[in-house]
Amino acid sequence: MFNKMRKTKEKDVPVTKEEVLRHPVPNHVAIIMDGNGRWAKKRALPRAAGHYEGMQVVRKITRFANELGIQILSLYAFSTENWKRPKNEVDYLMKLPEQFLTTFLPELVAENVKVQVIGHTEALPDHTRRAVEKAVEETSSNTGLVLNFALNYGSRAEITAAVKQIAKDVERGMLAPEDITEPLISSYLMTSELADPDLLIRTSGEIRLSNFMLWQLAYTELWFTDVLWPDFTEQHFLEAIAAYQRRDRRFGGVSAR
Repeated sequence: MFNKMRKTKEKDVPVTKEEVLRHPVPNHVAIIMDGNGRWAKKRALPRAAGHYEGMQVVRKITRFANELGIQILSLYAFSTENWKRPKNEVDYLMKLPEQFLTTFLPELVAENVKVQVIGHTEALPDHTRRAVEKAVEETSSNTGLVLNFALNYGSRAEITAAVKQIAKDVERGMLAPEDITEPLISSYLMTSELADPDLLIRTSGEIRLSNFMLWQLAYTELWFTDVLWPDFTEQHFLEAIAAYQRRDRRFGGVSAR
């Protein structure tokens, strides 16, 4: 009984930044930012209020990830399926990147953060695409944290496009069927210049991948929380990383422990 109580008490002790930094942090963290609408509904607010609050959390977590020395932070901002939402909500979501990047861009430049985007950006409204392209261009020479936004992104569409391009290259004689390997397929994906995620975080209590980086997440450690994205804090981020650090990543092999 005493041991059980002691473990419970230890679990309740907040994880500290210093404790996390005593161990290797994940190189690439991906986040499915879920729960903005439910956060707003609980407060009798319009869904747009939840999305606005969620964008403030993006700013906070980006700063903190940079402080921790994480190399890549991938954020699922808008999926190919999100176009099915009400038009007024989609219109607001399309304004958020412009608002966010306009105000945050000077800090991103100063903090050596490099903005990248994956997804079918050609389908985005002009004002959204221009804001994203400006952020990518103005941070292109930065060498610190890569802030990778998934905008109008869907993993099945990404993989389908990669397969089509590989088939075309085989047809043109640029590739032979025996050249097709896992690394080659990875090189045709939108994330070809990024390492696969080490840790995936999903907020709001949902336990699914929602068509996000299905190929890239094959051996990623998954961490789910009931916390809604607008309520997600640096402390929750530390808890996710600490959980990752306690896991034994075998990649299909035998444990070294």
